Amino acid sequence: MNKTVKFEKHIKAEKNTQTILECLSASLEFSNQQIKKILQNGAVWLENSHGINRVRRAKKTINQGEILHVYFNAEIQASQPHEAMLIADEGDYSIWNKPGGMYSQGTKWGDHCTVYRWAEQNLMPQRQAFIVHRLDKAANGLIIIAHKKSTAAKLSAMFEKRQIHKKYRAIVEGILNDVELPYEIKNELDNKIAISEIISLIPDYEKQRTAVEIRIKTGRKHQIRRHLSEMGYPIIGDRLYGAQDIESDLQLSSIELEFSCPVSEKQKKYELPL
Repeated sequence: MNKTVKFEKHIKAEKNTQTILECLSASLEFSNQQIKKILQNGAVWLENSHGINRVRRAKKTINQGEILHVYFNAEIQASQPHEAMLIADEGDYSIWNKPGGMYSQGTKWGDHCTVYRWAEQNLMPQRQAFIVHRLDKAANGLIIIAHKKSTAAKLSAMFEKRQIHKKYRAIVEGILNDVELPYEIKNELDNKIAISEIISLIPDYEKQRTAVEIRIKTGRKHQIRRHLSEMGYPIIGDRLYGAQDIESDLQLSSIELEFSCPVSEKQKKYELPL
């Protein structure tokens, strides 16, 4: 596959009970093996009376008038997923350590490099996986993956109601030691209130940096990165928000999750192994 190729193709089925593979083979200049890989990598969607949904099974039959949407990007197709580490398998949901560089969720162009797809393919016994919250691609650490739609809905509601407590660790440039703890940062980001709370500071005078532990009470895009940068202490490796050291990986980790289990109602606490 040419790595520069990128295209969309929308293919209407001309007859009943043909397989997805047959329909795609007649319209795409790819081998059957390549088409199966494109399907597995999440770049094909089926539009029918049920809506538009991602499809993966080459042998699934479709009917006349239904439409296959192919979103092919050779660079994305050639990408290899990073490896996530299982922290806990709770049956209806699991906790993973997502590495930096791995996506939380996919796009129409594919999802094979996401943490939820990694969970679907590597958790035993295999289960469906649903994302209920996100972690920046460049960040690492703890993330919850649901394995039932009902559990996903409960966890999502808990995030909305701030019933899941999250702690992060960031290594920032400079010595941050002139605030009284706990120190609340509260402002508007993208026209919505954003609240972060610094709870611990460990300065490293030799390296001129500070380890910051922080809790968030809202979940705005890049909230911690933007809050610390606005204070004048960008996170090491943060190319978007003013770091001088952009050669290092982003030094931001989700290190703790604590909540009442939506299945057992028992209190759960998960910590990132150091």
